[in-house]
Amino acid sequence: MDQRIERDSMGEIKVPADRYWGAQTQRSYENFRIGEEKMPKDILHAFAVVKKACALTNRTLGLLDDKRASLIVTVADEILAGALEGHFPLAVWQTGSGTQTNMNFNEVIANRGNEIAGERLLHPNDHVNRSQSSNDTFPTALHVAAYLALTEKLEPALAEMIDAFRRIEKESEGIVTVGRTHLQDAVPIAFSQEVSGWRGMAERCLAEIKTAKDGLLGLALGGTAVGTGLNCPKGFAEAVAEEIKKETGAPFRTAPNKFHALSAKDDVAFAHGALKSLAADLMKIANDIRWLASGPRCGLGEITIPENEPGSSIMPGKVNPTQCEALTMVAAQVMGNDVTIGVAASQGNFQLNVYMPVIAYNFLQSVTLLSDAIRSFTAHCLAGLKANKEKMAENLDRTLMVVTALSPKIGYDNAAAIAKAAHKNGTTLKEEAVRLGYLTGEEFDRLVKPNEMI
Repeated sequence: MDQRIERDSMGEIKVPADRYWGAQTQRSYENFRIGEEKMPKDILHAFAVVKKACALTNRTLGLLDDKRASLIVTVADEILAGALEGHFPLAVWQTGSGTQTNMNFNEVIANRGNEIAGERLLHPNDHVNRSQSSNDTFPTALHVAAYLALTEKLEPALAEMIDAFRRIEKESEGIVTVGRTHLQDAVPIAFSQEVSGWRGMAERCLAEIKTAKDGLLGLALGGTAVGTGLNCPKGFAEAVAEEIKKETGAPFRTAPNKFHALSAKDDVAFAHGALKSLAADLMKIANDIRWLASGPRCGLGEITIPENEPGSSIMPGKVNPTQCEALTMVAAQVMGNDVTIGVAASQGNFQLNVYMPVIAYNFLQSVTLLSDAIRSFTAHCLAGLKANKEKMAENLDRTLMVVTALSPKIGYDNAAAIAKAAHKNGTTLKEEAVRLGYLTGEEFDRLVKPNEMI
Protein backbone atom coordinates (compact mmCIF):
# COMPACT_ATOMS: atom_id res chain seq x y z
CA MET A 1 0.00 0.00 0.00
CA ASP A 2 1.34 3.41 -0.99
CA GLN A 3 1.84 5.77 1.91
CA ARG A 4 2.74 9.38 2.53
CA ILE A 5 4.17 11.17 5.55
CA GLU A 6 1.89 13.45 7.60
CA ARG A 7 2.99 15.55 10.55
CA ASP A 8 1.39 16.91 13.71
CA SER A 9 2.64 18.23 17.06
CA MET A 10 3.80 14.73 17.99
CA GLY A 11 5.91 14.21 14.89
CA GLU A 12 5.69 12.22 11.66
CA ILE A 13 3.44 9.27 10.85
CA LYS A 14 2.66 7.25 7.73
CA VAL A 15 -0.82 7.62 6.24
CA PRO A 16 -2.39 5.76 3.29
CA ALA A 17 -1.62 7.80 0.20
CA ASP A 18 -5.15 7.54 -1.18
CA ARG A 19 -6.83 8.91 1.97
CA TYR A 20 -7.39 12.54 2.85
CA TRP A 21 -7.08 12.13 6.60
CA GLY A 22 -3.98 13.25 8.42
CA ALA A 23 -1.74 12.43 11.35
CA GLN A 24 -4.24 12.72 14.21
CA THR A 25 -6.77 10.53 12.44
CA GLN A 26 -4.09 7.95 11.72
CA ARG A 27 -2.98 7.88 15.36
CA SER A 28 -6.56 7.26 16.47
CA TYR A 29 -7.03 4.60 13.79
CA GLU A 30 -3.95 2.73 15.02
CA ASN A 31 -4.51 3.22 18.75
CA PHE A 32 -8.21 2.34 18.98
CA ARG A 33 -8.70 -0.95 17.16
CA ILE A 34 -11.74 -1.70 19.29
CA GLY A 35 -14.89 -3.37 17.99
CA GLU A 36 -16.52 -2.97 14.61
CA GLU A 37 -18.66 0.06 15.42
CA LYS A 38 -17.77 3.15 13.41
CA MET A 39 -19.11 6.68 13.72
CA PRO A 40 -22.69 6.64 12.39
CA LYS A 41 -23.38 8.22 9.01
CA ASP A 42 -25.82 10.61 10.66
CA ILE A 43 -22.98 12.01 12.81
CA LEU A 44 -20.76 12.37 9.74
CA HIS A 45 -23.55 14.22 7.95
CA ALA A 46 -24.09 16.49 10.94
CA PHE A 47 -20.36 17.23 11.23
CA ALA A 48 -20.30 18.29 7.58
CA VAL A 49 -23.19 20.64 8.29
CA VAL A 50 -21.32 22.05 11.32
CA LYS A 51 -18.04 22.61 9.44
CA LYS A 52 -19.86 24.28 6.55
CA ALA A 53 -21.78 26.56 8.90
CA CYS A 54 -18.63 27.49 10.82
CA ALA A 55 -16.77 28.40 7.61
CA LEU A 56 -19.61 30.61 6.42
CA THR A 57 -19.83 32.30 9.81
CA ASN A 58 -16.08 32.83 10.04
CA ARG A 59 -16.18 34.42 6.59
CA THR A 60 -19.03 36.72 7.60
CA LEU A 61 -17.16 37.77 10.72
CA GLY A 62 -13.96 38.43 8.74
CA LEU A 63 -12.01 35.53 10.25
CA LEU A 64 -11.65 33.57 7.00
CA ASP A 65 -11.06 34.92 3.51
CA ASP A 66 -13.53 34.02 0.83
CA LYS A 67 -11.24 31.55 -0.94
CA ARG A 68 -10.56 29.43 2.16
CA ALA A 69 -14.18 29.55 3.32
CA SER A 70 -15.39 28.52 -0.14
CA LEU A 71 -13.00 25.56 -0.18
CA ILE A 72 -14.29 24.34 3.18
CA VAL A 73 -17.89 24.70 1.99
CA THR A 74 -17.12 22.82 -1.23
CA VAL A 75 -15.61 19.85 0.60
CA ALA A 76 -18.41 19.86 3.20
CA ASP A 77 -20.92 19.66 0.35
CA GLU A 78 -19.00 16.72 -1.12
CA ILE A 79 -19.26 14.94 2.24
CA LEU A 80 -22.98 15.71 2.44
CA ALA A 81 -23.37 14.18 -1.03
CA GLY A 82 -21.66 10.98 0.18
CA ALA A 83 -18.60 11.39 -2.01
CA LEU A 84 -15.98 10.93 0.72
CA GLU A 85 -17.43 8.16 2.89
CA GLY A 86 -14.24 6.09 2.84
CA HIS A 87 -12.26 8.82 4.56
CA PHE A 88 -13.87 8.58 8.01
CA PRO A 89 -12.58 5.33 9.50
CA LEU A 90 -12.63 5.96 13.23
CA ALA A 91 -14.16 3.74 15.88
CA VAL A 92 -16.86 4.78 18.30
CA TRP A 93 -14.56 3.54 21.05
CA GLN A 94 -12.11 6.44 21.03
CA THR A 95 -11.66 9.60 23.08
CA GLY A 96 -14.90 10.36 24.92
CA SER A 97 -14.97 13.94 23.66
CA GLY A 98 -15.02 12.85 20.04
CA THR A 99 -11.89 14.97 19.45
CA GLN A 100 -10.45 12.48 17.00
CA THR A 101 -13.57 12.52 14.85
CA ASN A 102 -13.52 16.33 14.87
CA MET A 103 -9.89 16.24 13.76
CA ASN A 104 -10.72 13.59 11.17
CA PHE A 105 -13.09 16.12 9.62
CA ASN A 106 -10.63 18.98 9.92
CA GLU A 107 -7.89 16.97 8.21
CA VAL A 108 -10.05 15.55 5.43
CA ILE A 109 -11.52 18.96 4.62
CA ALA A 110 -8.10 20.62 4.67
CA ASN A 111 -6.36 18.01 2.52
CA ARG A 112 -9.19 17.68 0.04
CA GLY A 113 -9.58 21.46 -0.11
CA ASN A 114 -5.87 21.91 -0.78
CA GLU A 115 -6.10 19.33 -3.55
CA ILE A 116 -8.95 21.26 -5.16
CA ALA A 117 -7.05 24.55 -4.81
CA GLY A 118 -3.81 23.09 -6.12
CA GLU A 119 -1.94 24.74 -3.27
CA ARG A 120 -1.69 24.48 0.50
CA LEU A 121 -4.28 27.02 1.69
CA LEU A 122 -6.08 25.18 4.48
CA HIS A 123 -4.72 24.12 7.85
CA PRO A 124 -6.89 21.65 9.83
CA ASN A 125 -6.75 23.65 13.08
CA ASP A 126 -6.13 27.22 11.98
CA HIS A 127 -8.81 27.35 9.30
CA VAL A 128 -11.23 24.39 9.34
CA ASN A 129 -11.44 24.39 13.14
CA ARG A 130 -11.42 28.20 13.46
CA SER A 131 -13.54 29.49 16.38
CA GLN A 132 -14.26 25.90 17.46
CA SER A 133 -13.22 23.14 19.83
CA SER A 134 -13.97 19.44 19.69
CA ASN A 135 -15.74 20.05 22.98
CA ASP A 136 -18.43 22.17 21.32
CA THR A 137 -18.46 20.71 17.80
CA PHE A 138 -19.19 17.12 18.82
CA PRO A 139 -22.16 17.93 21.10
CA THR A 140 -23.45 20.22 18.37
CA ALA A 141 -23.17 17.47 15.76
CA LEU A 142 -24.85 15.08 18.20
CA HIS A 143 -27.85 17.38 18.64
CA VAL A 144 -28.12 18.06 14.90
CA ALA A 145 -27.90 14.37 14.02
CA ALA A 146 -30.37 13.31 16.72
CA TYR A 147 -32.94 15.97 15.84
CA LEU A 148 -32.79 15.30 12.11
CA ALA A 149 -32.94 11.52 12.56
CA LEU A 150 -36.07 11.80 14.70
CA THR A 151 -37.67 14.22 12.26
CA GLU A 152 -36.75 12.56 8.99
CA LYS A 153 -36.79 8.87 9.93
CA LEU A 154 -38.85 8.03 12.99
CA GLU A 155 -41.72 10.49 12.84
CA PRO A 156 -42.75 9.52 9.27
CA ALA A 157 -42.53 5.80 10.16
CA LEU A 158 -44.78 6.30 13.19
CA ALA A 159 -47.23 8.30 11.10
CA GLU A 160 -47.51 5.35 8.68
CA MET A 161 -48.19 2.98 11.56
CA ILE A 162 -50.90 5.27 12.94
CA ASP A 163 -52.58 5.40 9.52
CA ALA A 164 -52.52 1.59 9.37
CA PHE A 165 -54.20 1.32 12.76
CA ARG A 166 -56.88 3.80 11.67
CA ARG A 167 -57.61 1.66 8.62
CA ILE A 168 -57.89 -1.52 10.71
CA GLU A 169 -60.21 0.27 13.15
CA LYS A 170 -62.51 1.32 10.33
CA GLU A 171 -62.51 -2.15 8.78
CA SER A 172 -63.32 -3.73 12.17
CA GLU A 173 -66.30 -1.60 13.15
CA GLY A 174 -69.13 -3.66 14.61
CA ILE A 175 -66.96 -6.66 15.54
CA VAL A 176 -67.21 -7.56 19.23
CA THR A 177 -64.71 -9.83 20.96
CA VAL A 178 -63.70 -10.97 24.42
CA GLY A 179 -61.69 -8.54 26.51
CA ARG A 180 -58.81 -9.93 28.53
CA THR A 181 -57.19 -8.77 31.76
CA HIS A 182 -54.55 -10.70 33.73
CA LEU A 183 -54.52 -13.07 30.69
CA GLN A 184 -58.04 -14.13 31.77
CA ASP A 185 -61.41 -13.58 30.12
CA ALA A 186 -62.96 -10.17 30.80
CA VAL A 187 -66.02 -8.28 29.62
CA PRO A 188 -66.62 -7.74 25.89
CA ILE A 189 -64.81 -5.13 23.86
CA ALA A 190 -65.12 -3.99 20.26
CA PHE A 191 -62.09 -5.06 18.28
CA SER A 192 -61.94 -1.53 16.88
CA GLN A 193 -61.63 -0.30 20.47
CA GLU A 194 -58.73 -2.65 21.07
CA VAL A 195 -57.01 -1.37 17.94
CA SER A 196 -57.69 2.21 19.02
CA GLY A 197 -55.62 1.49 22.12
CA TRP A 198 -52.69 0.53 19.91
CA ARG A 199 -53.22 3.63 17.80
CA GLY A 200 -53.38 5.77 20.93
CA MET A 201 -50.01 4.44 22.08
CA ALA A 202 -48.38 5.29 18.76
CA GLU A 203 -49.97 8.75 18.72
CA ARG A 204 -48.93 9.48 22.28
CA CYS A 205 -45.36 8.35 21.60
CA LEU A 206 -45.20 10.54 18.51
CA ALA A 207 -46.33 13.53 20.58
CA GLU A 208 -43.75 12.73 23.27
CA ILE A 209 -40.97 12.53 20.68
CA LYS A 210 -41.94 15.92 19.26
CA THR A 211 -41.92 17.42 22.75
CA ALA A 212 -38.59 15.83 23.66
CA LYS A 213 -36.94 17.11 20.47
CA ASP A 214 -37.06 20.72 21.62
CA GLY A 215 -34.05 20.38 23.91
CA LEU A 216 -31.97 19.10 20.99
CA LEU A 217 -32.36 22.43 19.21
CA GLY A 218 -29.91 24.13 21.58
CA LEU A 219 -26.38 24.05 20.15
CA ALA A 220 -23.11 24.09 22.09
CA LEU A 221 -21.07 25.91 19.41
CA GLY A 222 -19.53 29.03 20.84
CA GLY A 223 -18.54 27.39 24.11
CA THR A 224 -15.21 26.10 22.73
CA ALA A 225 -13.10 24.20 25.30
CA VAL A 226 -14.83 24.67 28.67
CA GLY A 227 -17.85 26.86 27.95
CA THR A 228 -16.15 30.25 28.24
CA GLY A 229 -15.89 30.74 24.49
CA LEU A 230 -12.13 31.27 24.45
CA ASN A 231 -10.86 32.02 20.88
CA CYS A 232 -14.45 32.40 19.68
CA PRO A 233 -15.48 35.89 18.49
CA LYS A 234 -18.51 37.72 19.79
CA GLY A 235 -21.63 36.88 17.82
CA PHE A 236 -20.26 33.60 16.44
CA ALA A 237 -22.57 31.33 18.46
CA GLU A 238 -25.74 33.08 17.30
CA ALA A 239 -24.59 33.42 13.69
CA VAL A 240 -23.45 29.79 13.31
CA ALA A 241 -26.74 28.52 14.76
CA GLU A 242 -28.53 30.58 12.12
CA GLU A 243 -26.37 29.03 9.39
CA ILE A 244 -27.18 25.51 10.64
CA LYS A 245 -30.84 26.48 10.70
CA LYS A 246 -30.61 27.56 7.04
CA GLU A 247 -28.75 24.41 6.01
CA THR A 248 -31.11 21.94 7.71
CA GLY A 249 -34.43 23.76 7.73
CA ALA A 250 -34.76 22.97 11.45
CA PRO A 251 -35.12 25.76 14.05
CA PHE A 252 -31.76 25.30 15.76
CA ARG A 253 -30.63 27.98 18.20
CA THR A 254 -27.58 28.69 20.31
CA ALA A 255 -27.71 27.12 23.76
CA PRO A 256 -28.12 29.87 26.38
CA ASN A 257 -25.72 28.23 28.86
CA LYS A 258 -22.62 26.79 27.22
CA PHE A 259 -21.31 25.33 30.49
CA HIS A 260 -24.44 23.19 30.61
CA ALA A 261 -24.24 22.39 26.90
CA LEU A 262 -20.71 20.98 27.19
CA SER A 263 -20.91 19.13 30.49
CA ALA A 264 -24.49 17.76 30.50
CA LYS A 265 -26.22 15.39 28.11
CA ASP A 266 -29.64 15.55 29.73
CA ASP A 267 -31.37 16.77 26.55
CA VAL A 268 -30.24 13.66 24.69
CA ALA A 269 -31.09 11.39 27.64
CA PHE A 270 -34.55 12.97 27.85
CA ALA A 271 -35.16 12.54 24.13
CA HIS A 272 -34.06 8.91 24.27
CA GLY A 273 -36.48 8.41 27.14
CA ALA A 274 -39.25 9.02 24.60
CA LEU A 275 -37.70 6.29 22.45
CA LYS A 276 -37.70 3.92 25.43
CA SER A 277 -41.38 4.72 25.99
CA LEU A 278 -42.06 3.96 22.33
CA ALA A 279 -40.11 0.69 22.61
CA ALA A 280 -42.22 -0.34 25.60
CA ASP A 281 -45.45 0.33 23.73
CA LEU A 282 -44.23 -1.43 20.59
CA MET A 283 -43.36 -4.46 22.71
CA LYS A 284 -46.93 -4.50 24.05
CA ILE A 285 -48.51 -4.05 20.61
CA ALA A 286 -46.41 -6.77 18.98
CA ASN A 287 -47.09 -9.18 21.85
CA ASP A 288 -50.85 -8.52 21.67
CA ILE A 289 -50.87 -9.18 17.94
CA ARG A 290 -48.85 -12.39 18.07
CA TRP A 291 -51.00 -13.74 20.93
CA LEU A 292 -54.24 -12.88 19.11
CA ALA A 293 -52.86 -14.49 15.92
CA SER A 294 -51.62 -17.61 17.71
CA GLY A 295 -52.72 -20.90 16.22
CA PRO A 296 -53.83 -21.50 13.60
CA ARG A 297 -55.93 -24.17 15.34
CA CYS A 298 -54.72 -24.46 18.91
CA GLY A 299 -54.22 -20.82 19.87
CA LEU A 300 -56.47 -17.78 20.19
CA GLY A 301 -56.73 -17.34 16.43
CA GLU A 302 -58.83 -14.17 16.69
CA ILE A 303 -56.86 -12.37 14.00
CA THR A 304 -54.85 -13.43 10.99
CA ILE A 305 -51.60 -11.83 9.89
CA PRO A 306 -49.70 -12.23 6.61
CA GLU A 307 -47.79 -15.44 5.99
CA ASN A 308 -44.52 -14.00 4.72
CA GLU A 309 -42.08 -16.91 4.87
CA PRO A 310 -41.82 -20.52 6.15
CA GLY A 311 -41.46 -20.62 9.91
CA SER A 312 -39.74 -23.90 10.59
CA SER A 313 -36.90 -25.98 9.20
CA ILE A 314 -38.53 -29.17 10.49
CA MET A 315 -42.31 -28.60 10.65
CA PRO A 316 -43.82 -28.28 7.16
CA GLY A 317 -46.47 -25.61 6.75
CA LYS A 318 -45.62 -23.77 9.96
CA VAL A 319 -45.72 -19.97 9.73
CA ASN A 320 -44.51 -17.72 12.55
CA PRO A 321 -45.23 -14.10 13.58
CA THR A 322 -41.76 -13.03 12.52
CA GLN A 323 -42.47 -9.31 12.15
CA CYS A 324 -43.67 -9.27 15.76
CA GLU A 325 -40.49 -11.04 16.82
CA ALA A 326 -38.25 -8.58 14.96
CA LEU A 327 -40.09 -5.61 16.46
CA THR A 328 -39.82 -6.95 20.00
CA MET A 329 -36.09 -7.62 19.58
CA VAL A 330 -35.63 -4.03 18.45
CA ALA A 331 -37.61 -2.87 21.47
CA ALA A 332 -35.31 -4.83 23.76
CA GLN A 333 -32.23 -3.31 22.10
CA VAL A 334 -33.60 0.22 22.50
CA MET A 335 -34.31 -0.38 26.18
CA GLY A 336 -30.71 -1.51 26.60
CA ASN A 337 -29.47 1.53 24.71
CA ASP A 338 -31.41 3.71 27.12
CA VAL A 339 -29.52 2.25 30.06
CA THR A 340 -26.20 2.96 28.31
CA ILE A 341 -27.21 6.53 27.49
CA GLY A 342 -28.43 7.13 31.03
CA VAL A 343 -25.16 5.95 32.54
CA ALA A 344 -23.10 7.85 29.97
CA ALA A 345 -25.07 11.07 30.49
CA SER A 346 -24.33 10.89 34.22
CA GLN A 347 -20.59 11.15 33.58
CA GLY A 348 -20.26 14.87 32.93
CA ASN A 349 -17.24 15.44 35.15
CA PHE A 350 -16.46 19.13 35.69
CA GLN A 351 -16.66 20.97 32.34
CA LEU A 352 -17.08 18.09 29.88
CA ASN A 353 -18.93 14.84 29.33
CA VAL A 354 -16.51 12.29 27.85
CA TYR A 355 -18.98 9.59 26.82
CA MET A 356 -20.32 11.38 23.76
CA PRO A 357 -19.41 8.90 21.00
CA VAL A 358 -21.24 6.04 22.72
CA ILE A 359 -24.22 8.30 23.40
CA ALA A 360 -24.32 9.26 19.73
CA TYR A 361 -23.95 5.67 18.55
CA ASN A 362 -26.69 4.29 20.80
CA PHE A 363 -29.12 7.14 20.21
CA LEU A 364 -28.83 6.96 16.44
CA GLN A 365 -28.95 3.17 16.46
CA SER A 366 -32.21 3.34 18.40
CA VAL A 367 -33.73 5.80 15.93
CA THR A 368 -32.65 3.76 12.91
CA LEU A 369 -33.78 0.42 14.35
CA LEU A 370 -37.14 1.79 15.47
CA SER A 371 -37.76 3.52 12.15
CA ASP A 372 -36.87 0.48 10.07
CA ALA A 373 -38.71 -1.99 12.31
CA ILE A 374 -41.88 0.11 12.43
CA ARG A 375 -41.90 0.44 8.65
CA SER A 376 -41.30 -3.29 8.23
CA PHE A 377 -44.01 -4.17 10.76
CA THR A 378 -46.49 -1.81 9.13
CA ALA A 379 -45.82 -3.06 5.59
CA HIS A 380 -45.50 -6.80 6.30
CA CYS A 381 -47.85 -7.31 9.25
CA LEU A 382 -50.38 -4.53 9.78
CA ALA A 383 -51.08 -4.19 6.06
CA GLY A 384 -52.59 -7.69 6.01
CA LEU A 385 -54.00 -7.96 9.55
CA LYS A 386 -57.62 -9.15 9.54
CA ALA A 387 -60.13 -9.91 12.26
CA ASN A 388 -61.36 -13.52 12.41
CA LYS A 389 -65.04 -12.71 13.00
CA GLU A 390 -66.11 -16.31 13.42
CA LYS A 391 -63.51 -17.09 16.07
CA MET A 392 -64.25 -13.88 17.95
CA ALA A 393 -67.98 -14.69 17.94
CA GLU A 394 -67.29 -18.24 19.14
CA ASN A 395 -65.15 -17.02 22.03
CA LEU A 396 -67.66 -14.33 22.90
CA ASP A 397 -70.40 -16.93 23.08
CA ARG A 398 -68.31 -19.12 25.43
CA THR A 399 -67.05 -16.42 27.81
CA LEU A 400 -68.43 -16.33 31.36
CA MET A 401 -67.57 -12.69 31.96
CA VAL A 402 -70.69 -11.30 30.33
CA VAL A 403 -72.21 -12.25 33.66
CA THR A 404 -70.93 -8.84 34.80
CA ALA A 405 -74.01 -7.31 33.17
CA LEU A 406 -76.16 -9.06 35.78
CA SER A 407 -74.46 -7.52 38.83
CA PRO A 408 -76.59 -4.32 38.95
CA LYS A 409 -79.76 -6.49 38.90
CA ILE A 410 -78.93 -9.45 41.16
CA GLY A 411 -75.72 -8.35 42.94
CA TYR A 412 -72.06 -9.31 42.62
CA ASP A 413 -72.21 -12.44 44.78
CA ASN A 414 -75.18 -13.94 42.98
CA ALA A 415 -73.63 -13.18 39.57
CA ALA A 416 -70.41 -14.86 40.74
CA ALA A 417 -72.39 -17.93 41.81
CA ILE A 418 -73.89 -18.20 38.31
CA ALA A 419 -70.47 -17.94 36.64
CA LYS A 420 -68.88 -20.52 38.94
CA ALA A 421 -71.74 -22.95 38.46
CA ALA A 422 -71.63 -22.61 34.68
CA HIS A 423 -67.88 -23.18 34.68
CA LYS A 424 -68.12 -26.21 36.98
CA ASN A 425 -71.04 -27.83 35.21
CA GLY A 426 -70.03 -26.99 31.64
CA THR A 427 -73.35 -25.23 31.14
CA THR A 428 -74.31 -21.76 29.95
CA LEU A 429 -74.79 -18.69 32.10
CA LYS A 430 -78.42 -18.54 31.08
CA GLU A 431 -79.05 -22.13 32.13
CA GLU A 432 -77.53 -21.57 35.57
CA ALA A 433 -79.26 -18.20 36.10
CA VAL A 434 -82.62 -19.88 35.53
CA ARG A 435 -81.72 -23.06 37.49
CA LEU A 436 -80.56 -21.07 40.50
CA GLY A 437 -83.72 -18.97 40.37
CA TYR A 438 -82.10 -15.57 40.00
CA LEU A 439 -83.67 -14.70 36.63
CA THR A 440 -86.08 -15.94 34.02
CA GLY A 441 -84.79 -16.71 30.56
CA GLU A 442 -86.45 -13.59 29.21
CA GLU A 443 -84.84 -11.41 31.89
CA PHE A 444 -81.43 -12.89 31.14
CA ASP A 445 -81.76 -12.19 27.41
CA ARG A 446 -82.80 -8.62 28.12
CA LEU A 447 -79.84 -7.96 30.40
CA VAL A 448 -77.01 -9.86 28.68
CA LYS A 449 -76.40 -8.28 25.28
CA PRO A 450 -72.65 -8.35 24.52
CA ASN A 451 -72.97 -5.88 21.67
CA GLU A 452 -74.39 -3.33 24.11
CA MET A 453 -71.72 -3.93 26.76
CA ILE A 454 -68.93 -2.17 24.83
